[in-house]
Amino acid sequence: MQYLTLYQLYQKMLAIMGPQGWWPADSKFEIILGAILVQNTNWKNVEKSLANIKEKTAYLPEKVSQLNNEQLIHLIRPSGFYKNKSKAIMDVFQWLREYNFDLEKIKIAHQGKLRQQLLSLHGIGEETADVLLLYVFDEKVFVADKYTQKLFTFLQVEGIKNYRSLKKLIPVLDNFSLEQVQEFHGLLDEFGKIYVKNQPAFATSFLEGYRLILTKRKQGSYE
Repeated sequence: MQYLTLYQLYQKMLAIMGPQGWWPADSKFEIILGAILVQNTNWKNVEKSLANIKEKTAYLPEKVSQLNNEQLIHLIRPSGFYKNKSKAIMDVFQWLREYNFDLEKIKIAHQGKLRQQLLSLHGIGEETADVLLLYVFDEKVFVADKYTQKLFTFLQVEGIKNYRSLKKLIPVLDNFSLEQVQEFHGLLDEFGKIYVKNQPAFATSFLEGYRLILTKRKQGSYE
C-alpha cells in the first residue's frame, strides 16, 4: 500500500494525465451558464445549449439577462430539466444585473458570505455554488462532486456519505495555487469519467494500490 496526500494526488494525476484546462469556456459568464446547464446531464448536451445561447447573445450578460423564459427554454432544451434551469439562469443573471455584471463588486459586497448568497439563488446547490466560487470568483474551494466522492472512497477515505461530508474532510488548500485547485477539479472529473464507474474499472487505473491521507482541517475553515 502506498500513501498520498491531497497535493501528492494532484501532482501524480497532473504528471500522468497532463493539464486539462478546466473550466472549458471563453468567458466567466459562459462558465456560469455551463455550470447551471451541466446539472444532471452530460457535457455534450451542454455544448448544444451553449452554442444556441452564444448564437443568440454572444454570451454578453446584458443580452442573456434580457431573454425571457420561453426564449431560454427553447435555447437550452438539449440540456434537459429546461424549465428549472431556465429559471435558475434568469434568477442568477438578474442578480448579476443588480451589480452591473461586475464580478469584483459582487465579491466585495458579499465578502466572506458569497457562498451563502449563491446558495440562496434558485437552482444553485452546493456543487454549483463551489464551481462558481472556484472558476468565476477565483476562490480556492474544493468541489466534492460525485466523481470525487467515489474516487476518494476507492482510495480508502472513510466517512464519505455525500457532498458535505467530503467537504468537511478536505484539508485547507494553502499549498495549492488557485490555478492548481482549478486544474485539480478538471483532473478528478476526467479521471472519474473513465475509472470510477465501479471497482473493476478503478483497478485498471494508475491509482490502484494507493491510499489517500487527508490531514485534519483547521477549525472554522468550512462553513
